[in-house]
Amino acid sequence: MSLTTTRDVLERLDLSPLVGVVPIYLRVGHLRVRLECTGALRTELEMYFDDALAGPGPVDIVVEVLDGQRLDPEPDWIIWDREPGKTGRKDAILDLGDGRLVHKLRTGVTFLQASDRAVAFGPCAQNPNQVINFVNTQILNTCQRNGWQICHAAALTDGRRTLAIAGVSGGGKSTAVLRMLDIEGTSYVSNDRLLVRAGTPPDALGIPKLPRINPGTILHNPRLASMLSDERRAEVAALPIQGVWDLEEKHDLFIGQIYGAGRVRYDAPLTHFWVLNWSRESDAATEIRPVSLADRPDLLSAIMKSPGPFYQGPDGVFLRTAELPNPAGYLAALDGVAVFEVSGRIDFDALFAAGQAVFRG
Repeated sequence: MSLTTTRDVLERLDLSPLVGVVPIYLRVGHLRVRLECTGALRTELEMYFDDALAGPGPVDIVVEVLDGQRLDPEPDWIIWDREPGKTGRKDAILDLGDGRLVHKLRTGVTFLQASDRAVAFGPCAQNPNQVINFVNTQILNTCQRNGWQICHAAALTDGRRTLAIAGVSGGGKSTAVLRMLDIEGTSYVSNDRLLVRAGTPPDALGIPKLPRINPGTILHNPRLASMLSDERRAEVAALPIQGVWDLEEKHDLFIGQIYGAGRVRYDAPLTHFWVLNWSRESDAATEIRPVSLADRPDLLSAIMKSPGPFYQGPDGVFLRTAELPNPAGYLAALDGVAVFEVSGRIDFDALFAAGQAVFRG
């Protein structure tokens, strides 16, 4: 039997393990999520989403997880073309009449994405991070269908002012935000994805995704020292600077464990936006100067983020490839935000001092 609708897919899956299951409820700003899964994976996800946990009640999003199940036979997958500059095959898709299957080539985890159904199946317990990403994708999709723009940015807030930081991957936005959480009164908003919507001031919404940081970030922040063993810390410290930057090693940082309870706030008014355009090769002093994004498409491109293969528009239509976002939507959403370019050499001490000025000004 060929797969042409979401019903065809669901008929090949066994939904009975989720009957009577106790769901996990999440609250992320104005949105509520019900996550249905079983076994050790449920416990792991509950621990991961600790800062977003909520009580039972009406929800905007439902995500179902069926660990260990697969489609037999598998469909003829179509490779998803990644964004410009990205290499390697990561995702494959199969479009249905009323939805889409997205298949992770490296792990075998598969997702059914439709306007009224979000189901993860395959080796989910072995790949919990992909289930976490799928949950966050539903938050991103729901907001984008309602006029929000997705930014490749980290952010923190004190409730009145919110500073978002964007830049190329590995440019230091996570390191900067975590360092600035030492500023009294600030809370973590997001590490890598930030939703923005026009307003006075514009609205910002983070997602419940823990910072995944490299050993260099840990090494240079005393508060994070316990995340590496003494032996590993000594090994990283002995590496040349370029070697530290090039390490392919990530660690989940639980904000509450390091910075204390109550230090996460997902929704906030967006007031400031920094775009990191600095360089390890520069000898110039770090400079933070105001810019107009309308005049700097290069900086705007560092902020914009393609929705990807999971995104289904309000009309039910999926993207066919990694389409570039519309700059006009971002310019409208960020109207009224003070935007700055950070240039010169990489200097987190200088950035921290500037962050203090933002939140104490």
